[in-house]
Amino acid sequence: MSRLYTPFNKAVLASALMLAAQGAYANTVLKLAYAENSQPVKAALQYIGDAVAEKTNGEVTIQYFPDSQLGGERELVEMVQVGAIDITKVSSGLLESFSPLYGVFSLPYLFDSKEGFYRVMEDENVMSTVYRSTEAQGFSGVGWYDSGARSFYMSKAPVKTLDDLKGKKIRVMQSETSIETMKLLGAAPIAMSQAEVYTSLQQGILDGAENNEFALTIARHGEVAKFYSYDMHTRIPDVVVMSNITKQKLTPDQLAALQEAIDESITLQQELWQEEMAKTTESARKDFGVEFFEIDQAPFKQAVQPIYENLKKKPELYSLYQKIEQVEQN
Repeated sequence: MSRLYTPFNKAVLASALMLAAQGAYANTVLKLAYAENSQPVKAALQYIGDAVAEKTNGEVTIQYFPDSQLGGERELVEMVQVGAIDITKVSSGLLESFSPLYGVFSLPYLFDSKEGFYRVMEDENVMSTVYRSTEAQGFSGVGWYDSGARSFYMSKAPVKTLDDLKGKKIRVMQSETSIETMKLLGAAPIAMSQAEVYTSLQQGILDGAENNEFALTIARHGEVAKFYSYDMHTRIPDVVVMSNITKQKLTPDQLAALQEAIDESITLQQELWQEEMAKTTESARKDFGVEFFEIDQAPFKQAVQPIYENLKKKPELYSLYQKIEQVEQN
């Protein structure tokens, strides 16, 4: 027994403990969870894990919990707040309930083009203000993904004019701005989770919903809603958010590598999004029998102008809106 306490064995034991501690510190496993998403988003999130492991020589790896395994988007954000998971990807529409600044992306007809939208999302002066607005709540934004333009799809008849929306029950996200937009357009907004939309359309609880084209195929809403009208009232980005606790447990170099991986995933997602969107639209036509309609946006834009008038009563949000307008037009 005494030989266990020799100076030699003590040195070996100390070295082993030091190496174990270094190994535990060097091999940091981050938990990334997300709800149901399109394939371009899934591929981009997977890229983050592959890239950060390569950039840190395996010091940082990511464990995935996909497709709502740990809950819906709100539950995932709440888990990020307390560090139960490290990273998630959610709609900025949901984040409006955590920070009013995210409501700017729910403003109707804010962006005139995809190119203008991209310029705004890549502008650090704009986005750093938005991303940091939730720091006091335990997390911040670290990147964004294209989620397309949201338009109306209906179960019985297409939306071609404002009259076609009057009194129609339309599903919206739990967003104050989205709800007000629907009211000004003459619709009856109903806030509910994405998981309930199919059955609600099928049973007539809803007359329609609003989302990008992926909802027609991935969520199979094209089986119960055959009319898609391109009014493109919002371009609401997805946002990658990270826990403050996560930032504290990574070294500066590891954190920089992770951010670099996220930035690269944004470019990848944009490329994949365009490819998949073309395939999805064709599938919606061919496999689901969905009809697509182009409409005149002008009357719709005019109807929602009270939102912009009321925006002046919210100085911080109005200032952000003005920045966005300036960046988009340049």
